[in-house]
Amino acid sequence: MPKQLIFVLGGARSGKSTFAEQLAREGGRVLYVATAEAFDDEMSQRIDMHRRQRPAEWDTLEEPLALPSAVGPALEGYDTCLLDCLTLWISNMLLAGEGSPNAEQEILTAASELLEVYESSSATWIVVSNEVGLSLVPSSPLGRKFRDVQGRVNQMFAARADRAYMLIAGLAMDLKAMGAAPFAGGPFGGDRTSLP
Repeated sequence: MPKQLIFVLGGARSGKSTFAEQLAREGGRVLYVATAEAFDDEMSQRIDMHRRQRPAEWDTLEEPLALPSAVGPALEGYDTCLLDCLTLWISNMLLAGEGSPNAEQEILTAASELLEVYESSSATWIVVSNEVGLSLVPSSPLGRKFRDVQGRVNQMFAARADRAYMLIAGLAMDLKAMGAAPFAGGPFGGDRTSLP
């Protein structure tokens, strides 16, 4: 299979991780990149459940913050990189940089660097992320900042992706096969003049 970037997007419990894992099973030697941290018992249980669901022959890199610098060197010899997920990575970075006036720009820069790591690798990447913009507006400034930067990073990855899927209630919609493309004039899209 030729190298490609596959972006898997969905809400909570939409089936996105299971779908991404099914795609990765077809991808030769797999490196699973996990961004979750176990801050409480519930998160520990979720992490354990994900570990048990993964095939034993997959290798795992656990990295909550420094993805661009950690993933590149770790990819040697792998056919597929499954990154699950951008949402927790963004949340981790936002909390680590809480109070920094440049936190959002730092996250966008790190996301751009992560895409550069993809470009320089020879592996297919399957990247999982949450769609967080379809619900209520968060009540706190930090929640609103998270939602905004998550949406921008999602746009970056969706624009670059060779294939992009939206998972809803366990159903996968192949967005790019349906003709979806970055909209003209968007922050990561094309030229405004191409609008009808």
